[in-house]
Amino acid sequence: MSTHLKLYTAGTPNGHKVTILLELLGLEYDTQKLNFSTSEQKEEWFIKLNPNGRIPTLVDSSTNTTLSETAAILQYLVDTYDKDNKFSYKVGTPLYYKQLEVLYFQMAGIGPMFGQLGHFKITAKDKIPYAIERYENESKRLISVVDEYLKRNKENGLFLVGDHLSIADIAIFSWMVVLHRGDLTLDSWPLTAQWYESIAGLSAVKAGLSKP
Repeated sequence: MSTHLKLYTAGTPNGHKVTILLELLGLEYDTQKLNFSTSEQKEEWFIKLNPNGRIPTLVDSSTNTTLSETAAILQYLVDTYDKDNKFSYKVGTPLYYKQLEVLYFQMAGIGPMFGQLGHFKITAKDKIPYAIERYENESKRLISVVDEYLKRNKENGLFLVGDHLSIADIAIFSWMVVLHRGDLTLDSWPLTAQWYESIAGLSAVKAGLSKP
């Protein structure tokens, strides 16, 4: 497949945020999986695309746009290709800003804390009890915050913001997928578990999770 959209990525929560949205939007795109074992993301050719040397990075040749940081990529994709706001909210509205709030909450909290829990509990050679306990407790607290967002928005549907699935849901869902790696479950948060299953069952989401 040859398209104007190319995603440099890998099978991580951050990579899957973007592939899920691309699939939901029905866009054609190419992917190039980067080899972390050889630190391909740190090679000169990739650093030219993304000075931070991280995935994902999106190149849209139709608009001469190259973007990293998933919040920026998700916002770009809906601004550019979701004109009917099927997975977003109209710019300037209260729901648009609430969507940004939840998206930034994921970027600042859930991503870093879940990532650190995985590192200290799985990847690190030295298992440090204090670090594991700290990030496990913080991860649980953040799940409780997600649950509270769902409770406060329950009258509008099983979504974090408004009355339909949005990039706010996609961003947080993608990290919930790997929750089990830190030996955590959603058993204590049945509403969040229901929300998770409702998204996981979508065919486009399954397709996005199967990439790259």
